[in-house]
Amino acid sequence: MAYPDELLAANERVVIHKHPHWKMLFFPVLVFLVTVGVGAYLASLVAGQSWHAIAWIAIAAVAAILIGWLTLIPLIRWRTTHFVVTTQRVLVREGVLSRTGIDIPMNRINSVQFRHGFFQRLLGCGTLIIESASDEPLEFDDIPQVERVHSQLYQEVNADDEPARRD
Repeated sequence: MAYPDELLAANERVVIHKHPHWKMLFFPVLVFLVTVGVGAYLASLVAGQSWHAIAWIAIAAVAAILIGWLTLIPLIRWRTTHFVVTTQRVLVREGVLSRTGIDIPMNRINSVQFRHGFFQRLLGCGTLIIESASDEPLEFDDIPQVERVHSQLYQEVNADDEPARRD
């Protein structure tokens, strides 16, 4: 899903658009599978009882609450979190009902670093650290392909300096 063009400036284009790494969805998917499995097992246990219809409704209600709270909400949170690098800035947007956002202009970025441990390397994600001119370093966790994002962001930050170097 592309970042909405109407939110960009006139001469701005999206270079990178990422959601957090899919590892954020591991436990919500696990909860979903366990809830469905346990719910089906409990439903089969009470199938022979005279009150099975009431039990099935109760099991379905508890399963719906668990799936909504522990699976759907994290999935929506993951889907509505955006890490975007454009030709002019870095944007981070999070949230559904209440949204938060950070914009860092490219000309304010001093350095770009990344960090990832052994398991993050296996999964292909990591933490991106951006130091801007006046703020403490900002850390963005669970960035997919963090080394590629780091390299491309570094190129965008230094793109403004290239014409001056050629002269």
